[in-house]
Amino acid sequence: MKIGVADTTFSRVNMGAIALDELRKLSSATVERVTVPGIKDLPVACKKLIDERGCGIVMALGMPGGQEKDRMCAHEASLGLISCQLITNTHIIEVFVHEDEAGGDRELAWLAEQRTREHARNVIMLAFTPEKMTREAGTGQRQGFPDAGPAR
Repeated sequence: MKIGVADTTFSRVNMGAIALDELRKLSSATVERVTVPGIKDLPVACKKLIDERGCGIVMALGMPGGQEKDRMCAHEASLGLISCQLITNTHIIEVFVHEDEAGGDRELAWLAEQRTREHARNVIMLAFTPEKMTREAGTGQRQGFPDAGPAR
């Protein structure tokens, strides 16, 4: 299965390069990458990766800013990605890191890398060993920050 990676120039961390690095460590699958200006450009980029480049699963990577208008744009982009998934019947793993999730540039870079790598592992599981994903059901997994663990 071919894997797609769509990232943005708006992001302050090269999340696409991190995703490619992790995906290539975990699999010999072909990876297609496209970079667009911002998160609202991701839905069409993902659809093109699926329709025109034959990707069977896609990662959508973006870094919305910390302002209210950025949260609105992220929500709109998420809705576009969900629509694209439904139209194409293909998983698109949204990997957004909001600038206001971190306490500074160092933590922001760390969070972007951790979340991207952890979601790349999710992509590999969904694409090649979905039974492993099922075994993690209800375990409170979090990407980037520590796992919450199951409720007892």
